[in-house]
Amino acid sequence: MVNDKSLIKLEDVWKIYQLGKVELTALKGVILEIFEGSFVSIVGSSGSGKSTLLNMLGCLDFPSKGKTFLKGKDISLLSEDELSQARGKIIGFVFQEFNLLPNFSALQNVMFPMIFQGIPEAERVKKAKELLISLGLKERICHQPSELSGGERQRVAIARALANDPEMIIADEPTGNLDSVTGTKIMEILTDFHKNLGRTVVVVTHDPKVARYSKEMINIKDGEIISDHSNSNESLWKK
Repeated sequence: MVNDKSLIKLEDVWKIYQLGKVELTALKGVILEIFEGSFVSIVGSSGSGKSTLLNMLGCLDFPSKGKTFLKGKDISLLSEDELSQARGKIIGFVFQEFNLLPNFSALQNVMFPMIFQGIPEAERVKKAKELLISLGLKERICHQPSELSGGERQRVAIARALANDPEMIIADEPTGNLDSVTGTKIMEILTDFHKNLGRTVVVVTHDPKVARYSKEMINIKDGEIISDHSNSNESLWKK
């Protein structure tokens, strides 16, 4: 029985890639549950399997073996449209490379995911403007990504991730292409999203300084979870 407070559950998940005659096992029997209101960091070095694990948690890929549940539903039993709709509403993604549409303005980039949820245009414009202004981008609303700094692009990406009021944000190396000061600001934005709205945040990172913002740390190595423990750094959560 899947916990009704569980957003994502991985049940004995394996991911095996076939590279010609060679099999590459990226995940090995992963058992993991992400609960509503949690703030989790997934920590591992390059090649540890953390990006593959992100794809599983984000329901962007299917396991070779095992099951993935999204709010109690086995995703293998959902149609492509059903999964896309559920994922678009429940999960917001923030990527290291920003993944903004280069010929769209900041406003258009934030509006884009709302189209697939059937939100009327006037509401899309209003919501996108509010999000960008709340993230300090009032003067950048009409700028294209090439006209923005790295930190500004990441804030646009966060605004886009928040566009459909998701229950969870999954951030893949959100500070990886940023300087330390800007990276700190980005992590503070994600922390505020968790603290002020009570929403779930999952950060995938190789950086212990980023992981310290979370309440729970999951370490992955060679496709296996080797530890799962509460973060001992309490100072951030007493503010």
